[in-house]
Amino acid sequence: MVRLLGRSGARSARLPSGQRARRTPDRALRVPAHGAPPDAPADEPGVGWFSALRSAVSGRSVAGQVFLLQVVIVLLLVVAAVVALVLQVRYDTTQEARHRSVAVAESFANAPGTREALDSPDPTAVLQPRAEAAREATDVDFIVVMNTDGIRYTHPKPDRIGKKFVGTIEPALAGKVVVEELTGTIGPLVQAVVPIKAPDGKVVGLVSAGVTKATVGGTADRQLPLVLITAAVALALSTGGTALVSRRLMRQTHGLGPHEMTRMYEHHDAVLHAVREGVIIVGDERRLLLANDEAQRLLDLPEDAEGRRVTELGLPPDTAELLDSGRMATDEVHLVKDRLLAVNQRPTYLRGRASGSVATLRDSTELRALSGRAEAARERLNMLYDAGVGIGTSLDVTRTAEELAELAVPRFADFATVDLFEPVLGGGQPEAVTGLRRTACSGVREDAPLYPVGEQIRFVDSSPQARALHGGRAVIEPRLEQAPGWRAQDLERSAQVVEFGIHSLIAVPLRAGSLVLGVVSFWRSQKAVPFDAEEVELAEELVARAAVSIDNARRYTREHSMAVTLQRSLLPRSLPEQNALDIAYRYLPAQAGVGGDWFDVLPLSGSRVALVVGDVVGHGLYAAATMGRLRTAVHNFSALDLPPDELLALLDELVARIDQDEAQESDSAPVTGATCLYAIYDPVSRRCTIARAGHPPPALIRADGAVEFPDVPAGPPLGLGGLPFETAELELAEDSRLVLYTDGLVEDRDHDIDQGLELLRDALARAGRSPEETCQAVLDARLPAKPSDDIALLVARTRALGSDQVAEWEVPSDPAAVAQVRSAVTGTLEAWGLEELSFTTELILSELVTNAIRYGGDPIRVRMLRDRTLICEVFDSSSTSPHLRYAAMTDEGGRGLFLVAQLTERWGTRYVPAGKVIWAEQPLP
Repeated sequence: MVRLLGRSGARSARLPSGQRARRTPDRALRVPAHGAPPDAPADEPGVGWFSALRSAVSGRSVAGQVFLLQVVIVLLLVVAAVVALVLQVRYDTTQEARHRSVAVAESFANAPGTREALDSPDPTAVLQPRAEAAREATDVDFIVVMNTDGIRYTHPKPDRIGKKFVGTIEPALAGKVVVEELTGTIGPLVQAVVPIKAPDGKVVGLVSAGVTKATVGGTADRQLPLVLITAAVALALSTGGTALVSRRLMRQTHGLGPHEMTRMYEHHDAVLHAVREGVIIVGDERRLLLANDEAQRLLDLPEDAEGRRVTELGLPPDTAELLDSGRMATDEVHLVKDRLLAVNQRPTYLRGRASGSVATLRDSTELRALSGRAEAARERLNMLYDAGVGIGTSLDVTRTAEELAELAVPRFADFATVDLFEPVLGGGQPEAVTGLRRTACSGVREDAPLYPVGEQIRFVDSSPQARALHGGRAVIEPRLEQAPGWRAQDLERSAQVVEFGIHSLIAVPLRAGSLVLGVVSFWRSQKAVPFDAEEVELAEELVARAAVSIDNARRYTREHSMAVTLQRSLLPRSLPEQNALDIAYRYLPAQAGVGGDWFDVLPLSGSRVALVVGDVVGHGLYAAATMGRLRTAVHNFSALDLPPDELLALLDELVARIDQDEAQESDSAPVTGATCLYAIYDPVSRRCTIARAGHPPPALIRADGAVEFPDVPAGPPLGLGGLPFETAELELAEDSRLVLYTDGLVEDRDHDIDQGLELLRDALARAGRSPEETCQAVLDARLPAKPSDDIALLVARTRALGSDQVAEWEVPSDPAAVAQVRSAVTGTLEAWGLEELSFTTELILSELVTNAIRYGGDPIRVRMLRDRTLICEVFDSSSTSPHLRYAAMTDEGGRGLFLVAQLTERWGTRYVPAGKVIWAEQPLP
């Protein structure tokens, strides 16, 4: 009879022969120690404590060795504490002596009458009583007053008065405080020397105070007994704790000595690991206490299994539930991995109560064939289920093909390849006349000699893939080395594939309704058995499920490409040439679909530039088309040279009309959530006028690098109507950077707009000086991995027209002043090197100034700007707009503006709050 023992030697386990060992009381398992009576109980109070104490202090047992180690540790801690205490006391003594001597010396030096006593005929008679009284009151050892030569006026010993002071006084003569440590006739001491200063700061005497270290010491003598008492208590606790542990060990081992325990363990281990059945012992906390070698093999337990709960060992749920319950079981069959195990389990009892269970495991080899077929069927069902949930997680054709290949390897095939027609990758209709491109490839090894991903392939008609595409059904080649039609595809590569070990193939067409999108090939190399008919059916069903996802991704790709193409065509392809701003921009469409974000840069008259950023909420073709309509409207409205608030008001009316038109059609949606920001920058005055309609505020990077968000009034979104828009005017220093953006940059699901603005501020503070560097820094810091909204970013660095490029004159309301204007213009053009334009410029300004004098009002001003063109501007206070007309042959006037239009490249009228400006531009020679 073999006895298998778990923790505490609980009960007998089931023997291989099926018989049971007789239950034996715990006392019967005990082996008496040397010299101890056989029947002496291990946990008798008197004997137990005495034996435990003797074992603890003997040093031969583990408990005794632990006790000696604790004694050594306590002694080391005591020595360390004493040394630290002595060092700390020495340090505290020195510091206390230094502070006391300095404080006493300074107090006496600054005391009333001390300086005056030095000027008296007998300083000693005045200062000696005061010094002695102060010494006794402050508990220092001496207070010495001396002159600047170091001759003492006071001393506790009168015979020392009049002698040279022993110590360093040179720094004190310079007005500093001297503290030094030395050993004098009264022992180690600390003395301080401080100067006595006259009202004018001159040092007229010195005061020294000293105190011995013994005077402020004594702390160690008071604390050392406490340290020793603590050490004694620690030793007592260690002795008691060690005795308690030794007694507990003796009780747990039932009084067995080390030799008996070792012998019992060796016998137990030899028997336990030699049996051909798996043995599992589970404790009362449902933790694995022991598993023999056979149990480790059958259950494939991890190396650290012992001590863990049985429910955490990765066992099948039914097996884990049985071991965790501890219930009685007889020959229960459980499927574990690829084995069917017959499990027998019995509860164990210790001192009359349940303490766990013992289970034995036997491999039922006669049921393996049935288990294999059941496992194969379940694996196929699992694979099809995983295909339904794991393929098509994204609307990307390539990624969906990769998911199909990754799912099939290695569960179904050793290698899987997906080849799609070229148009399918771009969202188009598959065409048989075009070639296929290898879109995905997955395998158990990376060095297979198959066509790589990205390779364009044309299968010959005899190949299994071509036959699958033409016939619309799966084609199997069980033995590739005997398939001449497959080898004809590429003789050299086919030989390499066979030599590599790939021996069987299934080619399945990717069909979505009537469309054939491509072909999927499954290759086998490691398993010697070729593909069979059942596996062909599984391959067809697997590919059929994936084909639906690939077709959905193809349709989405087509729609997305159309929307992106439309949106790209509506956005500016290049920025217009101008000198007022240095501009960089970024536009990034959302990953899920294009939206309605847009931006524009519009040159205006007078070298001014308009910046506009807008956003139409939503995605898809409708949002992109609406964005194009709004951008076109802004182009047209900007040609009127309107202020930002008036332009937004017109745009608001336009959006409201669009909503009214769309509301009449049931299949159209109104423009909801359209926002816009419009800014005009003038490089002459360096002022920027901004208005916004529900759009995020602009960011401004000052020339010194400071980042701020200017307070621009937030108007309502476009289309609401009835609410006015307000403007803000900023004065921008040259080399400032104005940052305009859409809400996709500062707002997402993880951050609200306030957090986004702070993150944007941090990114702008770290950005480089140029607009390009600023754009890149912002996108590096704020661009999400998968943007859910479009992002438009526009960074404009300001420039200014210098005073040498601007000329301005006040013109009296007198026709005779026109000649003066012509003369001033001629001189200015000569200074600018533009003499060639003098004649035409004089004609233009003569006509414009004459009209202003005749039809306008005071004041009248003339301004010329030398930029990319020569700009002439005439301002008057009248709001009457001039218009071009064609004069008849008999008319005496009416040809002035016609002449201006012929001589200039562009001309027009711009209204300002105080009147109007008529401007004209000429190209520079």
